[in-house]
Parts: sequence; structure tokens; C-alpha cells
Amino acid sequence: MWADLTASTVSVHNNETIVKWPSSSNPAAQPLPLQVSANGRYLVTSDGKPFFWLADTAWELIQRLNRSEVETYLKSVAEQGFNVVQVTALTHFWDLGVPNALGDLPLAGTDPDKPLTTTGNDPSDEEQYDYWDHADYVIDTAASLGIYVALLPTWGKYIIDNSAPPHNQPYEGLFDNAKSYAFGKWIGSRYANRSNIVWVLGGDRSPDTDAKRQLIRQMAQGIEDGGGAQLMTYHPIGGDSSSEWFQNEDWLDFNMYQSGHLSVDYPNYEVIAADYLKQPVKPVIDAEPRYENSGINFSSENGRFSAYDVRQAAYWSVFAGSFGHSYGNGAIWQMHAPGLKADESRYWYDSLDIPGRSHMQYVRKLMESRPFLERVPDQSLVTDALSGGEHLQATRGTNYAMVYSPRGAAFSIRMGKISGETVTARWYDPRTGVSTTIGDYANEGVQEFRPPSGGIGNDWILILDDKSAGFSNP
Repeated sequence: MWADLTASTVSVHNNETIVKWPSSSNPAAQPLPLQVSANGRYLVTSDGKPFFWLADTAWELIQRLNRSEVETYLKSVAEQGFNVVQVTALTHFWDLGVPNALGDLPLAGTDPDKPLTTTGNDPSDEEQYDYWDHADYVIDTAASLGIYVALLPTWGKYIIDNSAPPHNQPYEGLFDNAKSYAFGKWIGSRYANRSNIVWVLGGDRSPDTDAKRQLIRQMAQGIEDGGGAQLMTYHPIGGDSSSEWFQNEDWLDFNMYQSGHLSVDYPNYEVIAADYLKQPVKPVIDAEPRYENSGINFSSENGRFSAYDVRQAAYWSVFAGSFGHSYGNGAIWQMHAPGLKADESRYWYDSLDIPGRSHMQYVRKLMESRPFLERVPDQSLVTDALSGGEHLQATRGTNYAMVYSPRGAAFSIRMGKISGETVTARWYDPRTGVSTTIGDYANEGVQEFRPPSGGIGNDWILILDDKSAGFSNP
């Protein structure tokens, strides 16, 4: 299906199907550079092929895992159908005085003007193999598996001071304009020739003053002047989108939104839909939605986000106009392991086959089964979009349409929105990726559809195809 992956094993976990895909390390499969599509809505590879972004979030990958663990993790990424990992070069969870898994620090002291590098990069020689050699290894191993790295040069706390309680962590606000530019130029030069890089500035911070925004602009300019010509975006604080500050700036190639971790049924489709309408037209993605198995509103006392919750976030955002989706897991983003303190019930290596993570591949499978560069959000397909957790989200192309029903409520479709005299209707199960044909219908009037099951956890996608287009099951 993708990167010549063929299903190898199927298992059942808590009554939910888990599919694993074999990975490929074929050097010929090195990723082509990404660019924005001609219509400004999506991403494509440099040869013009559509690219559906499906990211796993691994902010602490460079900091916390050794080489063998990096390989284990990235192979799981490829096996599960992800094609992007979101990573920060300078640690999010710790501070700059804590070495990585191999005992190395990124900087001399806390000075971003002074990256710590050594001559050589032999991993068997600890005098040669430094922090940045390990970062190279992560990026190059990802490339060998056909995976892009959405790379934050630094987590936001180091560049945008957020020292007021409760954020008064060490080392915050280390960059001035000159250092932002210099570090950007250095890291931009280091990775200028890596085709699988996407630059992500910010890092969970709000650049709410012009002085803060100037720090970001300087880093963007430094990366460009260092030769980093890859796509670039900004990762904001929860509830915000990069469009709030940088919509009109040329360096921002697409918008990132963080719907965050505050509650179940959080309506991430609202900001995606708003960004979709903004000018100039830019692609948009929810790059940090609710994390599977994380505590709701940052506390497990409120319960934990389920596989259903992460599926709902994915289909709501994609059908509202996102060019892809980023998944997150509470243990994986921080690479939680024994001896570390966090409100997590699993370790990272126990979370690789957790159901919701496995279900993300079916989002990609569905979207790649139909021409998605022409796809638009279209709520006029449904007579009543419903509200709250039952909210229906609809999208269509010229000769197909899809409606996401989060809780299996019956709904009615205004037919005639796509081409063809007759449409074929199917149910798509987001837990298994399996389609079931319902039947053929005249493409006119209003038609009611009732999903196979209802209630929380029973989400379904209705697919309507122009019968003459000859589409097969996804």
C-alpha cells in the first residue's frame, strides 16, 4: 500500500484489530523533498505525487533513546504506516544540563552559539560520537525507512522565555536575535542536504509580542541562509494555530494547530475549518491533538484518552480540511521508561502496539484510496451536522464523498453533491480498515444512513462513490 508495505501480522487487543506492516530500509526509497501542492491545500513530493502526512510524535527521540532503541522505535513507525515523526533537537522534557542516553550534551553550557561537536562520528568511539552525530543517526535512519522528520531546532522554552510560574524551568529564554539567527544558520547548514527534514519552529509557546516573533523570524532566516530550503512551519501552544501570528509571512509554508489535551470531544475541526478559509491559502494540520493513554487535562484522575478519542480527533480534523494528521501517545512522546517520573501507565516500548496508534494507518489508507488533492470539506452534504461528541464531519471530491459519524447516530445526506447518476455506498470501519458495501442509490434527493453500531467508541465513515468511477473498497 505505502512504501511497498504488505500486511504481515494481524492480532486482536481488547477486541480491537491490530495490523502490523513490514518496514523497508531500501536506500532507493529515500524520501523526496516535500512541497506545497499547486492549490495550496496539501503537500506533494517533488515529483508531484500526493503526500498524506501521518505523523507519530516522539519529541524526546534524540534525547532519550540509544541507537538500538532508535531503530526499534523507527521500525515500528514504518510498520504502523506512519511517514513522519515529530522530534525536537533540544530536549523538551529535561533541561540542557541533562545528557542524552549516550551521555552527551548538545551545547557548551547553555550557549546556543556553541554546539558541542567532535571530529569523527564513529559510534563505537565515545570521543568521536557526539550529541549531534546521534541526531544525524536518528534523521538518517528515518530516511532509510522512508520517514520524514518534522524537526524542531529547539523546544520553545529555550527561545521564548516562559519563566513565570508554573513554567519557571531552568535554561528558559536563552536566545536573543543574534543567537536565534546563528543557531538557525548552523543547524540549517548541517541538515541542508537531508531531503526528509521539515523545519518546525516554536515548540508549545505563544509568540504573543513582536519581540518574541522576531526571535522566530531570525531563526527562520538563519535556517534559510544556512541552506535549509525544506518546508517550514511553527508549532504553537495548546488551543492556538500558527496562523494567528505568521499567516502572511513567506517563511511559513503551512499552518500547525495544537488542539491539545484538555478534554474529550474537543472540537478541533473548528480551528482547522477557520484556517482553511484564511488568505493567503496555506495547508493546515492538527499537529498536537489529544494523546492516547495520556491523562485528560493532564491528569489520569480525569481518565485517559482512548483509541476512540484519538480516532475522533483524526477524522474530525482531516475531514475539516487538514492535509494529514499527527498522532501522539503519552508514553511515546517522552519515551517514558523505568526510573522516570510521569503520569503514565505504560512505558514507550509497551505502547507501540496500543490500539489507537495502530488505527491511524487506516486514516491514511482511506485518504489515499481516493484523489485527495481535489478534496474539500463540505458540511452541506449532511442535513444536520449534530453537536457535541456526535458532530458529523463531511468531505468530498468530484466523484466521491465521506462522512465521519463519531457515535454511530443515523444521519441524512443531500445527494447530488458528487458526479454520477448512481452512487455506491459503503461503511468504512476505522478500527479495522475494512469496508462493507451497503448498496447503490440514485444520486438525488435526501437519503438516510444508519451506521452498523452506535454509542461511544462506535465511529464509522460513510463512503459515497460515483458508481461509474469504478472505485474499489479502500
